[in-house]
Parts: sequence; structure tokens; C-alpha cells
Amino acid sequence: MKTKSKPPTSDHEIIGKGTKFRAVCGPGGGERSWLSEEPECPLLGGCNISHTGIMEAKSPYEIVRTDQSGTFMLACLGGEGVIMVDGSWKAIRGGQACLLPPFVMNSLKCVPGKAWSFAWVRYEEPRDAKPIVSSVSPVIGSYDADCLAHAIRGLRSECTGGNTPAALHQWCTLVNHYVMSFAEPSGLDARLWRLWNEVTRKPSHDWTLEALATIACVSTEHLRRLCLRELGRSPMRHLTFVRLQLAMRMLTSTGDKIETIARKVGFSGIHSFSGAFSTRFGKPPSAFR
Repeated sequence: MKTKSKPPTSDHEIIGKGTKFRAVCGPGGGERSWLSEEPECPLLGGCNISHTGIMEAKSPYEIVRTDQSGTFMLACLGGEGVIMVDGSWKAIRGGQACLLPPFVMNSLKCVPGKAWSFAWVRYEEPRDAKPIVSSVSPVIGSYDADCLAHAIRGLRSECTGGNTPAALHQWCTLVNHYVMSFAEPSGLDARLWRLWNEVTRKPSHDWTLEALATIACVSTEHLRRLCLRELGRSPMRHLTFVRLQLAMRMLTSTGDKIETIARKVGFSGIHSFSGAFSTRFGKPPSAFR
């Protein structure tokens, strides 16, 4: 399922009577009304995790965050749901995971008539910090969610049982580890590592599909297949993603003018940059100064 749709314009949450979940909240994570009765683990703050849990969702379940303040990882255990990625609704099924960077829209919902089981981890990250998501992080990819789910269950059990600091620390570390194993895939094709590291070093270069394929030492069609399989995006769409992520970091960590940043990351003009930036982040670049 992949359809263009006008993105939601305001935050809202619909849990529904048929949806069940178990969660653990880090510092401040329990401020959401639907999480207010879940146990807290302050040690999650050491990994910058706001909350994590396992959801058994049924329609009309829907969550919308127009400006999520941290990386969001969703790993599907079974069934099917949809999540907004790059302006389109994309299906997430068993054996898949989705990773969204901070300061973009986070919108997910059930497909009517289909149950959806997933584990999630929500981070809290300052705008000037280096995000978890890198130039080689997949947006959607294959992922065995069982290990992450077991770690979350273990953490919650310890929080509501022994509550031993040493054990809590180990469970928190495991939850974070299983997210990082997806965000920084050790098994990523070496050609893609080489390609996107080069693009990150030279974002202002006039990259074409042919130039990208040359760096990767593959044909343009094979590069397209590799990127879709490993990263969940086409090469040119991922190029825009990398450029905008770099721009966000520059906006929040430097005093450079917006026009200067636009040129540094490869946009020919301020209007095209502002349009692409606003589409991805829901706000113009000036909102992050």
C-alpha cells in the first residue's frame, strides 16, 4: 500500500477500545495521557529513550505527531498497518521495520479489518544533536522484531517486579542496541556505504543518477534496486533525504544564512530548498533558527 495523501495538519491520537499495549516510559515519556499509567524507568534517559512498548492495535487506532522531537522506530511483529513516509502511506508488515528521523511528521494507523502488532521505541533528541538516523539508515527494511520485543518485555517485567538498577540498565542497553542494529546495519551492501558516505562528504556536488551509479560501480537500474531493498527509497529520493538531514543539522548548529546552507547541501536556489524542506519537515527553514 503506497498512496499519496495530504498529510494531517494537527496532532491527535485515537487508541480505540480494541487496542492493547504495554509500555515503559523514560523521563517525561509518561506525560502522554495514554501512557500515564505505564511504569517508568529513569535509566531509559541514558539512551535518550522517551518511551518504548508493544502494541496490539486495531482500527480506529491512529497517532499523528506533526513535529516529533526524536527518532521513532517501529518493528512489526505481525499483521499490517501503514505509516507516513516521505509524504506517502506505506504498508508495514510482519518482518519489516520503519525508522523515522526527528522533526518530521510521525503518522501511523491501522488498516480497517486488519490487526497490527508491533514494537516501538521513541527517542527524545535536541535539535542540535547528531541524530540516530544516518545517510545509510534504512527508512523501511527487513527486520526480525522478536529480539527487540523480548527486550522490551524484559524491561517492563523488571520495572514492575524486582526493579533492580543493574538489571534495568542491561534491559535498556539491549532495547537501544536492537534499534541501533537497524539504524546502523553492519550487513549493508559495501557499495552503498561507499556511495552515501561520498555524498555526505560532497552534498553540494551536482549528483545525477548516473554519477551515483558510477560511485557505486553498478548500473543505474541495479542501484535503484539496491537502494529500494536496503534503504527503502530510490537513489534520488534518498539523495534529497541526505541533503535535507544535513541542512537541518546546519540550521540548528551554525549561524550560516539559509541561502548559504541551501547552496552547501546542493540546492540551486532558496525557493527550491525551502519547498523541499517544508515538505519534509512541515515547517520552513526559518522556523529552526
